[in-house]
Amino acid sequence: MADIAIFQDDAFGVAALTAAINEQEYVPGRLAALGLFREEGVPTLTVQLEKDGDTLALVPAGERGTSGLVVGGSKRSLIPFNTIHLPQRFSIKADEIQGIRAFGSLTELQAVQGVVNKRLAKARSQLDATHEYHRMGAINGQVLDSNGTTVLLDIYKTFGVAQQKQSMGLNDPNANIQVQCVDALDLQEEALGNVTTTGSRAFCGKTFWKKLIAHPSVVETYKGSQQAAALRGDGRESFEFGGISWERYRGKVGGKAYVPDDEARLVPEGVSDLFLSIYAPADYIETVNTEGLPYYSKIEEMRFGKGVDGEAQSNPLHICTRPRAVIRLIF
Repeated sequence: MADIAIFQDDAFGVAALTAAINEQEYVPGRLAALGLFREEGVPTLTVQLEKDGDTLALVPAGERGTSGLVVGGSKRSLIPFNTIHLPQRFSIKADEIQGIRAFGSLTELQAVQGVVNKRLAKARSQLDATHEYHRMGAINGQVLDSNGTTVLLDIYKTFGVAQQKQSMGLNDPNANIQVQCVDALDLQEEALGNVTTTGSRAFCGKTFWKKLIAHPSVVETYKGSQQAAALRGDGRESFEFGGISWERYRGKVGGKAYVPDDEARLVPEGVSDLFLSIYAPADYIETVNTEGLPYYSKIEEMRFGKGVDGEAQSNPLHICTRPRAVIRLIF
């Protein structure tokens, strides 16, 4: 029968638990599934981005006392960004493991690891949801806290650039939406300069989406085509129109939608380092000056041996390095 002393096994050390939570399966959010954000670990808590015009580039970390990155030209400047600390706490009481015993080939250690892994999976799921929320915040231009109002990072204000927007004319039944798509793509192309893309995708709020799929210009384009079935099928399915992949984005926190109901966000795809997910190390002695991982976990014994307190954490910075290339689409 397992007892609380089993948590002193190396299987529950920081390294083992961190490996376990990073290996947990997850249900990806839409942005994670698309792979828009490139992930990278850094050994520092603050990330330096070099601003050159409207473009930002990640500055590599260097050792103290050595030469740093040479920054040329008066237009360039270094902007520091703090990573965001996201802790998740859990507890496992002694009563929860006292009845665990070996069964067949399953050892007591493996059984207790199963209990811990269930808690890690729940914590990982909540952290994944937060990462998705922050990634969409990076697309929107403001990374918000879980309450949906506190601004953790205002990207446009920090970079000193203005958000570009394009009216799509969805309230005008005579408007040619394809022409508006061309105008929006031109704005995006101008912001990217000589950088090429593999395509563009628009994440739509629910009201914007309804107006888009019902607009005569869109409906008429699909009539008589092989894609006409899209008009008869599920009205929430994504479709191609005007050189843009359109999809309804679902997700909200505190009653506030990730994408405003009456707007959409047009993002370029296939642009190297356009969106970054940067991870700093955990605030544990064992992880000081190590390269950051997406997730960490650690446990410690409660007072009087009544169980263990556990923590899972992530320390990300989700950011868009060319914020003017994300176009705000309105009615």
